Amino acid sequence: MSVRRLAEDSVQPAVFAFNEENAAWAEATIRKYPEGRQQSAVIPLLMRAQEQDGWVTRAAIEHVANKLDMPYIRVLEVATFYTQFQLKPVGTRAHIQVCGTTPCMLRGAEDLMKVCQHKIHHDPFELNADGTLSWEEVECQGACVNAPMVIIFKDAYEDLTPERLEEIIDAFEAGKGDQIKPGPQIDRYFSAPEGGPQTLLEDVKPVRTNLDAQPATDAAPVPPAEAARPKDTAPETDPKLKTPATAPKAAAANVKAAEAQPLKSEAAPKAAAAKAEKPSLEDKNRPKGIDRPAEPDDLKMISGVGPKIEGILHELGIYTFAQVAAWKKAEREWVDGYLNFKGRIERDDWVKQAKALAKGGEAEYIKVFGKKPR
Repeated sequence: MSVRRLAEDSVQPAVFAFNEENAAWAEATIRKYPEGRQQSAVIPLLMRAQEQDGWVTRAAIEHVANKLDMPYIRVLEVATFYTQFQLKPVGTRAHIQVCGTTPCMLRGAEDLMKVCQHKIHHDPFELNADGTLSWEEVECQGACVNAPMVIIFKDAYEDLTPERLEEIIDAFEAGKGDQIKPGPQIDRYFSAPEGGPQTLLEDVKPVRTNLDAQPATDAAPVPPAEAARPKDTAPETDPKLKTPATAPKAAAANVKAAEAQPLKSEAAPKAAAAKAEKPSLEDKNRPKGIDRPAEPDDLKMISGVGPKIEGILHELGIYTFAQVAAWKKAEREWVDGYLNFKGRIERDDWVKQAKALAKGGEAEYIKVFGKKPR
């Protein structure tokens, strides 16, 4: 870890005090801790001091120490140990923390740092000419799947390109940072795959076991022989084997019961074959296909259609939203059976989605469903 020291005296303010709102917050925070443990509030109080002034000053450290009845050196140790505390002035409008850990580095973090060097200052922790912007490189910020990313104050901005980061910096520089939406800067829902889900697109049924047929009770199942035996008497034992005399009889009964039951493995292939059977391609209810147009519609915009399903629909001659929108009930049931979807087409209402997309694309979809197509 690099050595972290307080800023030079020339930039240190003489005094620090929480404003009225933060003073009330600090008192309430201290009261959350048990008697004799109030010093545990040191990190929250230092963070609130940083949020108030933008960085942790020597005066703020002394103020927190006095408030918590701690030696100054103890609070200084906390402030200099945790890199979340800024020990010198940072940009008044934005301090940009660029993640430089491996996933972000592999996805272009170095290019983001070059943007910061060009638009703010060549060196980290240095202010721009107006004192409004600064930047630094930090360790993992915890959104590796959305790499590369930066954090500005408390908000994360992910899936960045150098061009997008330039736009964000310009917005903060102009005092319009609140107009930039945090999170992914591409068409992605939080950390979901780009373009929507790519796996588990079909319904998955839970695997059943023999235990599923047992009644749900808190007690372990009792063998019939044990249930019939009086509780106050010990089981009869075979003096030679030192085991219950009823054991051979019970074992024989279990064997007969097992022989009377058909083997599940014999029926399984037949059941699986029946389940896997698809409707015939010659069925009269199969939707009519067309030749591939020059520009097929992006069927993946329909919720429930991924790349694999889109490929199957193309094989069936289904290329446009208008085709899906025109499916009758029998045609929907045929496609549902062919895809082994178990009613998903009806549940996701493919026809309604396709009608909206065919009528006016994404704008009409948003108007009908109140959200973008995935």
